[in-house]
Amino acid sequence: MSSKNSMKQGEKVLFGIFGAFIVAAIIGYVVLEFVRMNSDKPLFEVKTSYEFTEEGRRGSKIFRESGCTACHRAMRNGTNMGLSLDGLGSKRSYEYIYSFLKKPEETYAAATIDHGMRPKEAAYVPEMDDVDLRAIAAFLFGLKAEQGAASSPMPPEGKSQFIDNMLKAVAPEGWKDKYQDVRESKDAEE
Repeated sequence: MSSKNSMKQGEKVLFGIFGAFIVAAIIGYVVLEFVRMNSDKPLFEVKTSYEFTEEGRRGSKIFRESGCTACHRAMRNGTNMGLSLDGLGSKRSYEYIYSFLKKPEETYAAATIDHGMRPKEAAYVPEMDDVDLRAIAAFLFGLKAEQGAASSPMPPEGKSQFIDNMLKAVAPEGWKDKYQDVRESKDAEE
């Protein structure tokens, strides 16, 4: 008897297929990075921007130093544990953002995951100095998104076959009777 346990034919095939996927993924990544690094233009059009006042710049510093980037992403920095805040200034008013920072669950009108009373992770935010909260609100309000950006409240201009197909697949029959297609109202204005 052999004490050596060799793999069966099916196991060899599965490991071979798995190995081929790993090699293909590595090759694909290397090719993509090569193209990205040698291209004159970015792979994806950047449609987010920031417009900071002096208070907003100070708020950006406070945002980072207070550990907000441990959960949130802003200006392509931070993590995706919580909401990405890029484009927030195009969706919400300064007053709403400040109010949320000061009284999160009252402003949001529902329980939040990490903002609110202790023991929630970001319970320290409402306890911060009011001047600092206003600076953070100014920073977040300065994060803008152009129409069509992933973080924009408005879809891209004109017709989109992708959006039309998604609406056909997901939206219930008669949704246009209850809701307005914002793309059509924009076309009607022109």
